[in-house]
Amino acid sequence: MDDLAALNLTDRPDPISLLEEQAESRLPELVPIRYGRMLSSPFAFYRGAALVMASDLARGPRTNLIAQLCGDAHLVNFGMYGSPERRLVFDINDFDETLPGPIEWDVKRLCASIEVAARDRGDKGKERRAAVRTAAARYRTAMLQFAGMNTLDVWYALADVENLLAEIQLAAPKANVTKANKMVAKVMSRNSVQAMKKLTVMEGGRLRIVSEPPLVVRIEDVIQSQGLEYIQHLLSSVESDYATTLSPDRRHLFTQYTLRDAARKVVGVGSVGTRCWIALFTGKDDSDPLFLQLKEAQASVLERFTAPSEYSNHGERVVQGQRIMQAVSDVFLGWEQIADANIITRDFYVRQLRDWKGSVDVTGLVPEVFGYYGAVCAWTLAKAHARSGDRFAIAEYLGTTTDFEDQMVEFSTAYADQNALDHQALADAIASGRLTALTGV
Repeated sequence: MDDLAALNLTDRPDPISLLEEQAESRLPELVPIRYGRMLSSPFAFYRGAALVMASDLARGPRTNLIAQLCGDAHLVNFGMYGSPERRLVFDINDFDETLPGPIEWDVKRLCASIEVAARDRGDKGKERRAAVRTAAARYRTAMLQFAGMNTLDVWYALADVENLLAEIQLAAPKANVTKANKMVAKVMSRNSVQAMKKLTVMEGGRLRIVSEPPLVVRIEDVIQSQGLEYIQHLLSSVESDYATTLSPDRRHLFTQYTLRDAARKVVGVGSVGTRCWIALFTGKDDSDPLFLQLKEAQASVLERFTAPSEYSNHGERVVQGQRIMQAVSDVFLGWEQIADANIITRDFYVRQLRDWKGSVDVTGLVPEVFGYYGAVCAWTLAKAHARSGDRFAIAEYLGTTTDFEDQMVEFSTAYADQNALDHQALADAIASGRLTALTGV
């Protein structure tokens, strides 16, 4: 096995310069929010520094084991959502950076996120290493299992939340089981009806999205900064061009809804500053809402280190990557492309804003359950790679010894150290005035 633990940090690009480079294509009024969120902790910095880590990974050893990558496979980019069959499933839920690449890049991103998050949690070194090792072992053994399965069985494999809860009940303290059940109940209440109650108000006889600047800004207020023509293109595209990317049956479903309102909404950490919208539709009446999220898709952070995407529209890149990696996907998943008044073409992908979606708050888990959660994420990642890559070659490479786990533990410890230094570099850049941060938002 190659020395995948090796980390070449000599003459690496300045991480702050990489963040500044990303900011050039983002809305300048929102970039300070991104920096403020990344400043809050080393794990928050890690979540926003996918480009920094991609640059570091590209400088180290790599295998020729290529699969569709998530590109940003950290702990919080896994979570629950509702399948079209109305089952609550667990899978990767963020694909902004998806692109084919070496499988270990995703595994390293996941394992290092476990180490970084565990440090933020205050876990002891032994506990942190155990959690990373458990996740790496689960990835390796899962891939061995997938290599022994029929192709259709691999494609149908999924993590059903009901089954995961049963496993937790066998392995976890009662308090965590109760917390998990409450979390699942809360997730299953997150739908378009709940979003309408939280995000809208009736004004002048019509439903309107409530403005909460700078996180939620009504469409008429955004016009001042982005231009009327761009907004008109955006809205008309949602009702026309986007619909053509849906299958005929789902397109028919979408035609039963009418656009009522839209607003710009700040989401996540790494995505802050990109152009993200929420659009409110209604069906038979105001009690029949549908909230869609339109999220700008820029080039994957992996693209400069691998190969350009085969898709001209990065929204389509995200959607097609998601369909390959996820066991089941949102029925409204699609894409569009819009040119603004300055003839700048921007790509978007579209999905439901809330459809039983929810991520796990890893800060409140006891170490045993934290380790279990990391292992579930690792199994999920292995399933995604097995769907798109050569699962037989991957399984053979990983083997039956613990060498892979040893290397992932070593790498994760070293990269968490570097991430802490990079987080401090961000703090120094803000303190010196090089960057401006807006905290607590």
